[in-house]
Amino acid sequence: MASRGLDPAEVATLLERARYSETIARLVLPPASPTMRSWPRYRSRFVESRRIREGIAFQEAHARTLALAEARYGVPASIIVSVIGVETFYGRITGNFRVIDALSTLAFHYPPQARTDRSTFFREQLAQFLVWCKETGQDPLAVKGSYAGAIGLPQFMPGSLRKFAVDGDGDGRIDLLGSPADAILSVANFLVEHGWRREQPVFLPISLPADPAALVDGGLKPTLTWEQLRAAGARAPSVPGMSDEWQSWPLGVIDLYDGATGTTEYRVAAPNFFVLTEYNRSYFYAASVTDLAVELERRNRVASRLRVGQLNTPVDK
Repeated sequence: MASRGLDPAEVATLLERARYSETIARLVLPPASPTMRSWPRYRSRFVESRRIREGIAFQEAHARTLALAEARYGVPASIIVSVIGVETFYGRITGNFRVIDALSTLAFHYPPQARTDRSTFFREQLAQFLVWCKETGQDPLAVKGSYAGAIGLPQFMPGSLRKFAVDGDGDGRIDLLGSPADAILSVANFLVEHGWRREQPVFLPISLPADPAALVDGGLKPTLTWEQLRAAGARAPSVPGMSDEWQSWPLGVIDLYDGATGTTEYRVAAPNFFVLTEYNRSYFYAASVTDLAVELERRNRVASRLRVGQLNTPVDK
Protein backbone atom coordinates (compact mmCIF):
# COMPACT_ATOMS: atom_id res chain seq x y z
CA MET A 1 0.00 0.00 0.00
CA ALA A 2 2.85 2.39 0.78
CA SER A 3 4.07 2.04 -2.81
CA ARG A 4 0.71 3.46 -3.95
CA GLY A 5 1.01 6.49 -1.70
CA LEU A 6 -1.27 5.11 0.99
CA ASP A 7 -0.52 5.24 4.69
CA PRO A 8 -0.51 1.61 5.93
CA ALA A 9 -1.84 2.69 9.33
CA GLU A 10 -4.76 4.56 7.74
CA VAL A 11 -5.51 1.58 5.51
CA ALA A 12 -5.49 -0.74 8.51
CA THR A 13 -7.91 1.54 10.34
CA LEU A 14 -10.26 1.64 7.35
CA LEU A 15 -10.19 -2.13 6.92
CA GLU A 16 -11.00 -2.58 10.61
CA ARG A 17 -14.17 -0.60 9.94
CA ALA A 18 -15.07 -2.59 6.86
CA ARG A 19 -17.69 -5.27 7.43
CA TYR A 20 -17.69 -8.79 6.08
CA SER A 21 -20.92 -9.49 4.22
CA GLU A 22 -22.36 -12.97 3.88
CA THR A 23 -24.77 -11.58 1.31
CA ILE A 24 -21.92 -10.36 -0.90
CA ALA A 25 -20.09 -13.67 -0.58
CA ARG A 26 -23.27 -15.48 -1.61
CA LEU A 27 -24.12 -13.18 -4.51
CA VAL A 28 -20.74 -13.65 -6.16
CA LEU A 29 -21.38 -17.39 -6.45
CA PRO A 30 -23.46 -19.01 -9.20
CA PRO A 31 -26.99 -20.02 -8.13
CA ALA A 32 -27.13 -23.14 -5.94
CA SER A 33 -29.49 -24.71 -8.46
CA PRO A 34 -28.01 -24.13 -11.91
CA THR A 35 -30.37 -22.16 -14.10
CA MET A 36 -30.98 -23.14 -17.68
CA ARG A 37 -29.06 -21.02 -20.17
CA SER A 38 -31.61 -19.30 -22.37
CA TRP A 39 -30.75 -16.50 -24.76
CA PRO A 40 -34.39 -15.44 -25.30
CA ARG A 41 -34.98 -15.31 -21.55
CA TYR A 42 -31.80 -13.31 -20.91
CA ARG A 43 -32.54 -10.91 -23.78
CA SER A 44 -36.09 -10.29 -22.59
CA ARG A 45 -34.78 -8.86 -19.30
CA PHE A 46 -33.21 -5.94 -21.18
CA VAL A 47 -34.91 -5.58 -24.55
CA GLU A 48 -38.35 -4.86 -23.16
CA SER A 49 -40.84 -2.03 -23.35
CA ARG A 50 -40.00 -0.12 -20.17
CA ARG A 51 -36.25 -0.18 -20.72
CA ILE A 52 -36.78 0.92 -24.32
CA ARG A 53 -39.17 3.71 -23.32
CA GLU A 54 -36.88 5.02 -20.58
CA GLY A 55 -33.86 4.63 -22.86
CA ILE A 56 -35.48 6.95 -25.38
CA ALA A 57 -36.23 9.43 -22.59
CA PHE A 58 -32.62 9.24 -21.35
CA GLN A 59 -31.37 9.77 -24.90
CA GLU A 60 -33.60 12.81 -25.37
CA ALA A 61 -32.65 14.28 -22.00
CA HIS A 62 -28.92 14.00 -22.74
CA ALA A 63 -28.97 14.48 -26.51
CA ARG A 64 -26.25 17.16 -26.59
CA THR A 65 -23.85 15.17 -24.43
CA LEU A 66 -24.46 12.00 -26.43
CA ALA A 67 -23.85 13.88 -29.68
CA LEU A 68 -20.58 15.19 -28.25
CA ALA A 69 -19.53 11.70 -27.18
CA GLU A 70 -20.42 10.24 -30.57
CA ALA A 71 -18.47 12.94 -32.41
CA ARG A 72 -15.43 12.69 -30.14
CA TYR A 73 -15.20 8.92 -29.75
CA GLY A 74 -17.15 7.46 -32.66
CA VAL A 75 -19.36 5.34 -30.40
CA PRO A 76 -23.04 5.57 -31.38
CA ALA A 77 -25.29 7.27 -28.85
CA SER A 78 -27.57 4.23 -28.86
CA ILE A 79 -24.71 1.94 -27.76
CA ILE A 80 -23.74 4.27 -24.91
CA VAL A 81 -27.33 4.56 -23.73
CA SER A 82 -27.81 0.81 -24.03
CA VAL A 83 -24.74 0.03 -21.90
CA ILE A 84 -26.03 2.33 -19.15
CA GLY A 85 -29.52 0.89 -19.56
CA VAL A 86 -28.37 -2.71 -19.20
CA GLU A 87 -25.96 -1.91 -16.36
CA THR A 88 -28.15 0.22 -14.10
CA PHE A 89 -31.48 0.93 -15.82
CA TYR A 90 -30.21 4.44 -16.61
CA GLY A 91 -29.04 5.03 -13.05
CA ARG A 92 -32.05 3.61 -11.21
CA ILE A 93 -30.15 0.60 -9.82
CA THR A 94 -26.54 1.45 -8.98
CA GLY A 95 -26.14 -0.73 -5.89
CA ASN A 96 -26.59 -0.12 -2.19
CA PHE A 97 -23.55 -1.93 -0.77
CA ARG A 98 -20.67 -0.04 0.76
CA VAL A 99 -17.88 -0.52 -1.76
CA ILE A 100 -15.28 -1.05 0.95
CA ASP A 101 -17.40 -3.90 2.39
CA ALA A 102 -17.84 -5.51 -1.01
CA LEU A 103 -14.20 -5.32 -2.01
CA SER A 104 -12.76 -6.33 1.37
CA THR A 105 -15.17 -9.28 1.60
CA LEU A 106 -14.16 -10.54 -1.84
CA ALA A 107 -10.48 -9.68 -1.39
CA PHE A 108 -9.98 -11.50 1.91
CA HIS A 109 -12.93 -13.90 2.20
CA TYR A 110 -13.59 -15.03 -1.36
CA PRO A 111 -15.87 -18.07 -1.15
CA PRO A 112 -13.69 -21.20 -1.17
CA GLN A 113 -16.40 -23.18 -2.98
CA ALA A 114 -16.17 -20.89 -6.03
CA ARG A 115 -14.94 -22.46 -9.27
CA THR A 116 -12.07 -19.98 -9.49
CA ASP A 117 -10.42 -17.87 -6.80
CA ARG A 118 -10.70 -14.19 -7.78
CA SER A 119 -9.43 -12.78 -4.51
CA THR A 120 -6.28 -11.41 -6.19
CA PHE A 121 -8.42 -9.38 -8.58
CA PHE A 122 -10.49 -7.95 -5.75
CA ARG A 123 -7.41 -7.11 -3.65
CA GLU A 124 -6.17 -5.04 -6.57
CA GLN A 125 -9.59 -3.37 -6.91
CA LEU A 126 -9.58 -2.62 -3.18
CA ALA A 127 -6.19 -0.92 -3.51
CA GLN A 128 -7.41 1.03 -6.55
CA PHE A 129 -10.52 2.09 -4.64
CA LEU A 130 -8.52 3.42 -1.70
CA VAL A 131 -6.15 5.31 -4.01
CA TRP A 132 -9.14 6.78 -5.88
CA CYS A 133 -10.72 7.90 -2.60
CA LYS A 134 -7.48 9.61 -1.59
CA GLU A 135 -7.13 11.28 -5.01
CA THR A 136 -10.70 12.58 -5.05
CA GLY A 137 -11.34 13.21 -1.37
CA GLN A 138 -14.11 10.60 -1.18
CA ASP A 139 -14.92 9.00 2.15
CA PRO A 140 -14.08 5.29 1.63
CA LEU A 141 -16.74 4.35 4.18
CA ALA A 142 -19.51 6.23 2.38
CA VAL A 143 -19.19 5.24 -1.29
CA LYS A 144 -21.84 2.74 -2.38
CA GLY A 145 -22.03 0.44 -5.38
CA SER A 146 -22.78 -3.11 -6.47
CA TYR A 147 -22.08 -6.28 -4.52
CA ALA A 148 -18.90 -6.63 -6.59
CA GLY A 149 -17.74 -3.07 -5.89
CA ALA A 150 -18.78 -1.48 -9.22
CA ILE A 151 -19.62 2.22 -9.07
CA GLY A 152 -22.02 4.61 -10.75
CA LEU A 153 -24.32 4.63 -13.78
CA PRO A 154 -21.85 2.65 -15.93
CA GLN A 155 -20.79 0.34 -13.06
CA PHE A 156 -17.04 0.86 -13.37
CA MET A 157 -14.77 -1.14 -11.10
CA PRO A 158 -12.31 1.14 -9.27
CA GLY A 159 -9.43 0.24 -11.58
CA SER A 160 -11.49 1.16 -14.65
CA LEU A 161 -12.77 4.29 -12.92
CA ARG A 162 -9.22 5.54 -12.39
CA LYS A 163 -8.07 4.56 -15.88
CA PHE A 164 -11.00 5.26 -18.19
CA ALA A 165 -13.45 7.64 -16.49
CA VAL A 166 -13.50 11.20 -17.83
CA ASP A 167 -14.99 14.55 -16.86
CA GLY A 168 -17.90 14.88 -19.25
CA ASP A 169 -19.58 17.99 -17.87
CA GLY A 170 -16.40 20.06 -17.47
CA ASP A 171 -16.80 20.75 -13.76
CA GLY A 172 -13.28 19.57 -12.94
CA ARG A 173 -14.32 16.35 -11.23
CA ILE A 174 -15.54 12.90 -12.23
CA ASP A 175 -18.79 11.73 -10.70
CA LEU A 176 -20.12 8.56 -12.32
CA LEU A 177 -23.02 8.41 -9.87
CA GLY A 178 -24.31 11.96 -9.99
CA SER A 179 -23.29 13.16 -13.45
CA PRO A 180 -24.86 11.47 -16.50
CA ALA A 181 -22.47 13.47 -18.69
CA ASP A 182 -19.46 11.97 -16.92
CA ALA A 183 -20.99 8.50 -17.26
CA ILE A 184 -21.77 8.96 -20.96
CA LEU A 185 -18.31 10.09 -22.00
CA SER A 186 -16.66 7.54 -19.71
CA VAL A 187 -18.52 4.65 -21.36
CA ALA A 188 -17.46 5.92 -24.79
CA ASN A 189 -13.86 6.33 -23.65
CA PHE A 190 -13.80 2.85 -22.11
CA LEU A 191 -15.00 1.29 -25.38
CA VAL A 192 -12.55 3.24 -27.52
CA GLU A 193 -9.65 2.39 -25.22
CA HIS A 194 -10.58 -1.27 -25.67
CA GLY A 195 -10.58 -1.03 -29.45
CA TRP A 196 -13.97 0.31 -30.60
CA ARG A 197 -13.84 1.26 -34.28
CA ARG A 198 -15.75 4.27 -35.57
CA GLU A 199 -18.57 3.47 -38.06
CA GLN A 200 -18.09 -0.27 -37.71
CA PRO A 201 -21.21 -2.38 -37.01
CA VAL A 202 -21.41 -4.92 -34.22
CA PHE A 203 -22.93 -7.70 -36.33
CA LEU A 204 -22.74 -8.40 -40.05
CA PRO A 205 -25.67 -9.77 -42.10
CA ILE A 206 -23.64 -12.71 -43.43
CA SER A 207 -25.61 -15.84 -44.30
CA LEU A 208 -24.07 -18.82 -42.52
CA PRO A 209 -24.15 -22.47 -43.59
CA ALA A 210 -26.93 -24.68 -42.24
CA ASP A 211 -24.86 -25.93 -39.31
CA PRO A 212 -22.29 -23.29 -38.30
CA ALA A 213 -21.47 -24.79 -34.87
CA ALA A 214 -17.95 -25.75 -35.95
CA LEU A 215 -17.19 -22.09 -36.66
CA VAL A 216 -17.75 -21.09 -33.02
CA ASP A 217 -14.66 -21.16 -30.80
CA GLY A 218 -16.30 -19.53 -27.75
CA GLY A 219 -13.49 -17.02 -27.38
CA LEU A 220 -13.53 -13.29 -26.75
CA LYS A 221 -11.48 -12.29 -29.78
CA PRO A 222 -12.41 -12.50 -33.47
CA THR A 223 -10.23 -15.17 -35.08
CA LEU A 224 -11.87 -15.96 -38.44
CA THR A 225 -11.24 -14.44 -41.84
CA TRP A 226 -13.86 -13.89 -44.49
CA GLU A 227 -12.04 -16.43 -46.65
CA GLN A 228 -12.48 -19.06 -43.93
CA LEU A 229 -16.17 -18.27 -43.57
CA ARG A 230 -16.72 -18.34 -47.30
CA ALA A 231 -14.89 -21.67 -47.59
CA ALA A 232 -17.24 -23.05 -44.91
CA GLY A 233 -20.28 -22.05 -46.96
CA ALA A 234 -21.06 -18.52 -45.75
CA ARG A 235 -22.49 -16.03 -48.22
CA ALA A 236 -21.66 -12.34 -48.39
CA PRO A 237 -24.38 -9.86 -47.46
CA SER A 238 -26.23 -8.02 -50.17
CA VAL A 239 -26.70 -4.59 -48.63
CA PRO A 240 -26.95 -1.58 -50.96
CA GLY A 241 -24.17 0.93 -50.31
CA MET A 242 -22.19 -1.39 -48.05
CA SER A 243 -18.48 -1.36 -48.87
CA ASP A 244 -16.28 -4.45 -48.96
CA GLU A 245 -14.04 -3.14 -46.16
CA TRP A 246 -15.51 -5.68 -43.74
CA GLN A 247 -13.89 -8.51 -45.73
CA SER A 248 -10.51 -7.53 -44.24
CA TRP A 249 -11.73 -7.53 -40.64
CA PRO A 250 -11.18 -10.41 -38.23
CA LEU A 251 -14.61 -11.94 -37.61
CA GLY A 252 -16.22 -14.31 -35.16
CA VAL A 253 -19.27 -16.55 -35.13
CA ILE A 254 -21.13 -16.43 -31.82
CA ASP A 255 -23.70 -18.89 -30.49
CA LEU A 256 -26.73 -17.77 -28.51
CA TYR A 257 -28.19 -20.92 -26.97
CA ASP A 258 -31.72 -21.47 -25.74
CA GLY A 259 -31.87 -24.41 -23.32
CA ALA A 260 -35.67 -24.35 -23.33
CA THR A 261 -35.87 -25.38 -26.97
CA GLY A 262 -32.39 -26.80 -27.55
CA THR A 263 -31.89 -24.34 -30.39
CA THR A 264 -29.07 -21.89 -31.08
CA GLU A 265 -29.05 -18.55 -32.85
CA TYR A 266 -25.79 -17.86 -34.66
CA ARG A 267 -24.52 -14.43 -35.67
CA VAL A 268 -21.38 -13.13 -37.37
CA ALA A 269 -19.71 -10.61 -35.10
CA ALA A 270 -17.38 -7.77 -36.13
CA PRO A 271 -14.52 -6.68 -33.84
CA ASN A 272 -16.79 -4.14 -32.10
CA PHE A 273 -18.85 -6.99 -30.66
CA PHE A 274 -15.79 -8.30 -28.86
CA VAL A 275 -15.07 -4.81 -27.53
CA LEU A 276 -18.44 -4.98 -25.77
CA THR A 277 -17.36 -8.24 -24.12
CA GLU A 278 -14.57 -6.26 -22.44
CA TYR A 279 -17.37 -4.69 -20.41
CA ASN A 280 -18.84 -8.06 -19.51
CA ARG A 281 -17.34 -11.33 -20.76
CA SER A 282 -20.59 -12.76 -22.04
CA TYR A 283 -22.00 -13.22 -25.53
CA PHE A 284 -25.48 -12.82 -24.04
CA TYR A 285 -24.52 -9.47 -22.49
CA ALA A 286 -22.90 -7.99 -25.59
CA ALA A 287 -25.72 -9.19 -27.85
CA SER A 288 -28.35 -7.75 -25.48
CA VAL A 289 -26.59 -4.37 -25.41
CA THR A 290 -26.53 -4.40 -29.21
CA ASP A 291 -30.16 -5.48 -29.60
CA LEU A 292 -31.34 -2.83 -27.15
CA ALA A 293 -29.35 -0.21 -29.08
CA VAL A 294 -30.89 -1.37 -32.37
CA GLU A 295 -34.37 -1.12 -30.87
CA LEU A 296 -33.66 2.38 -29.51
CA GLU A 297 -32.49 3.45 -32.96
CA ARG A 298 -35.58 1.95 -34.58
CA ARG A 299 -37.97 3.66 -32.18
CA ASN A 300 -36.18 6.98 -32.63
CA ARG A 301 -36.48 6.69 -36.41
CA VAL A 302 -40.19 5.97 -36.10
CA ALA A 303 -40.66 8.94 -33.75
CA SER A 304 -38.70 11.18 -36.10
CA ARG A 305 -40.86 10.17 -39.07
CA LEU A 306 -44.00 10.80 -37.04
CA ARG A 307 -42.77 14.26 -36.08
CA VAL A 308 -42.02 15.08 -39.71
CA GLY A 309 -45.45 13.76 -40.70
CA GLN A 310 -47.13 15.92 -38.09
CA LEU A 311 -45.24 18.97 -39.27
CA ASN A 312 -46.36 18.31 -42.83
CA THR A 313 -50.02 17.70 -41.90
CA PRO A 314 -52.25 20.63 -42.92
CA VAL A 315 -54.07 22.34 -40.07
CA ASP A 316 -57.86 22.17 -40.39
CA LYS A 317 -59.60 25.50 -40.40
